[in-house]
Amino acid sequence: MPVGVTKQAETVQSLWNGSWIAALATGVVVWGLILWSVAFHRKKKHSKEELPPQVRYNLPIEILYTVVPIIMVGVFFYFTARDQDYVNVVSGKPDVKVKVEGFQWSWRFTSEYNGKAVQVVGKPAADYEQGPQLVLPMGKKVEFDLNSPDVIHSFWVPAFLFKRDVIPGVTNKFEIDTLNKPGVFAGRCAELCGVDHSRMLFSVKLVTPAEYDQYIASQAGAQ
Repeated sequence: MPVGVTKQAETVQSLWNGSWIAALATGVVVWGLILWSVAFHRKKKHSKEELPPQVRYNLPIEILYTVVPIIMVGVFFYFTARDQDYVNVVSGKPDVKVKVEGFQWSWRFTSEYNGKAVQVVGKPAADYEQGPQLVLPMGKKVEFDLNSPDVIHSFWVPAFLFKRDVIPGVTNKFEIDTLNKPGVFAGRCAELCGVDHSRMLFSVKLVTPAEYDQYIASQAGAQ
């Protein structure tokens, strides 16, 4: 998995790890029971019985294999619902607000910070470094408002461990809390949207708050 750069990504990673551990533990138990049955209930070479003794039902076993899966599904549902609610929270009080417009076949990012706005418009690119770059400050709360003028796209930054559809006529929102992990991270459209879908590439750059202040001041002044 990519190294997460948001608090929400840490929650997603934790849920993912826990799900795999539970699935593997269940698999080990099931495989163990299968092998045990094969080893200890196989037909003996010189047995005169054609079939082992047959029974109509075993009430305790039937209750067990009905109740245990229900409990497992219930536990998994609880953790999934809890983490989903956390990831989907939008406080309405972000430090930075980013309007994301996905269009065939690139992105327009409009960042609003301290009363100033900076807009970046991209074009189809062969590499994410050639696409538009969204600059964000570390250690801040960022809200994304997503929309599209043409077809459905999907805003995906693998380092966020999260993606959300960009739908015409619908404003989807989500919020992240960035971590103190500077760097440049790839992004792309994750919804097949047309002939140049594969070229809807962009990048997200995380910088210190001081560097972000300088970036906003220089870019806003240049417009």
